[in-house]
Amino acid sequence: MPLARSLSGRLLLLTVGIVMMTEVLVFLPSVARFREDYLLQRLHLAEIAALVLLASEDDMVEETLEAELLKNAGVSSIVLRRDSSRQLILQAPGDTMVDQTYDLRVDDAMTLIHDALAVLVRPEPRTIRVIGAPMKGGGVEIEITMAETPLCEAVIDYAGRILLLSLLISTVTGGLVFVVTRRLIVRPMERVVSNMLAFQKDPERTPPIQPSGSRLREIANAETALAEMQTELKAALRQKSRLADLGGAVAKISHDLRNMLASAQLLADRLAGSRDPVVARVGPKLISSLDRAVTLCVSTLQHGRAEEAPPAPRRLALRRIAADVGDAVVPEAGPITFVNETPAALYATVDADHLFRILANLTRNACQAIEATGRPGRVLVSAEPTVDGVALTVADDGPGLPPKALDNLFQPFRGGARRGGAGLGLAIAAELAALNGGRLELEASDGTGAVFRLTLPG
Repeated sequence: MPLARSLSGRLLLLTVGIVMMTEVLVFLPSVARFREDYLLQRLHLAEIAALVLLASEDDMVEETLEAELLKNAGVSSIVLRRDSSRQLILQAPGDTMVDQTYDLRVDDAMTLIHDALAVLVRPEPRTIRVIGAPMKGGGVEIEITMAETPLCEAVIDYAGRILLLSLLISTVTGGLVFVVTRRLIVRPMERVVSNMLAFQKDPERTPPIQPSGSRLREIANAETALAEMQTELKAALRQKSRLADLGGAVAKISHDLRNMLASAQLLADRLAGSRDPVVARVGPKLISSLDRAVTLCVSTLQHGRAEEAPPAPRRLALRRIAADVGDAVVPEAGPITFVNETPAALYATVDADHLFRILANLTRNACQAIEATGRPGRVLVSAEPTVDGVALTVADDGPGLPPKALDNLFQPFRGGARRGGAGLGLAIAAELAALNGGRLELEASDGTGAVFRLTLPG
């Protein structure tokens, strides 16, 4: 992977760049200070040479000594102002014209930086005059002339050493940042990414990532969140796989069951002409139940899965639907009493088959809960008008819902209220209610029974 495209590589380049920028900010005043110190040193040496000359008899020295003093000071002339007079102390023969004058007593920081940068880029040799204050009490002002070439060479040499030192510091700092970042951040992230890629290829077999216990809170939080997400996803995939297998089994069963129900319909049609009053009363309900079963089987086969058909709403009398549910679900001579308190004048606009299945599932669940107690019980269906429509209530005096069912209410295969139950009844009822623009919810559940409330549009 190219260095600039990796996190650690970018941090390395960024660190080197930041350190170099910092060094530049330090480099400019540093070079200016070096140039100023160089010139001050020349002034100091020139002052010493001037004091040596002034200490001699008649202020005169031999030409060889004069040349040596000027050479040691690195200047070509020395002028000293004492009191109000200016005195030429030393001067090399053949002194050239001055190209630039610098007064170190009045130059500010920005001027010193500008002059130092000019030294770095000036190619031609020049002669400069430098003015400063004496440090040994030799007067009030000292002035020297000197060739600028030695100054340029010294400043360039100093700048080169500063540049090499800056590169060394930047490289070492960047390398340390690279190593630390690689170990503390990049490697844990690569581990997370590697697990994510492996999980993407085979989510059902790849185990969730195990938190590495990183001391970095962000990395630890990311690993924990990823492990939780992978665990939940594996559970969801297992449930989806189970549902897919169940769908295939349901399709096969529906195919054979449809044929059986067709035969039962043919036999039930013969009951329509019976003169027996019981048969005459039960026959139409039996035929209606067989019709619903055949329709459900056909719908399952057409869609390849248990997908509910769109509702066909029409205005229905709720009391009649509730009565049909009681006749179909609750045995007449059993220990469970079915009570229908739905007002006769109350109507709702809903799919008839869907509403029957909702109430049948709720009533059947209530009956099974009561039967599990081994004592008689009662299932009550009531209804009342609301602002937006109607609300039906299915209540029983059974033991109520267990904690497992409450935690996974309306979830298929997870919200079963009895041993061996699949938890599909409530899930189907909630789905049918939503298809008809309504809502199914648990209103109460305790040791005295359970109450479900179905809200439907008016």
